[in-house]
Amino acid sequence: MKHKRGFNPLERAAAHRKALHRNMVTSLFRYERIRTTKAKALAVRRSAEKLITRAKSDSVHNRRIVSSRLYDEGMVAKLFTTIAPRMKDRPGGYTRIIKLGERPGDASEMVILELVDYKLEDDGADKKSKKAKASKDKAAKGDK
Repeated sequence: MKHKRGFNPLERAAAHRKALHRNMVTSLFRYERIRTTKAKALAVRRSAEKLITRAKSDSVHNRRIVSSRLYDEGMVAKLFTTIAPRMKDRPGGYTRIIKLGERPGDASEMVILELVDYKLEDDGADKKSKKAKASKDKAAKGDK
């Protein structure tokens, strides 16, 4: 039975699991979107949401606590200056998990873990649509 088990140990030693959480949370804050397994995403989501909640109130104490969990000072600064202010009005639920299906090699369920306000940067489609619109406008002006 699974009574009194507070978290998923992910079949790793404590130091390995902590390093995994630290690295994946750092990657999530750096890229704002990562692709991983469902079990890891559920574990990392917990750590990431706690850090974002801490970062919403910028104080020396909170910066030190977040710095003790993230070793990359650039990501600590990004968390406090760009990510946390975007989440200021949100009471929780800063991340979303999107299911992708099974991985071909071992059939583990793959997901995308991303920040809720993540926007896809689709420059190629925007340029194509602008060109198409410009050519339509030229054609319409030529017909008149």
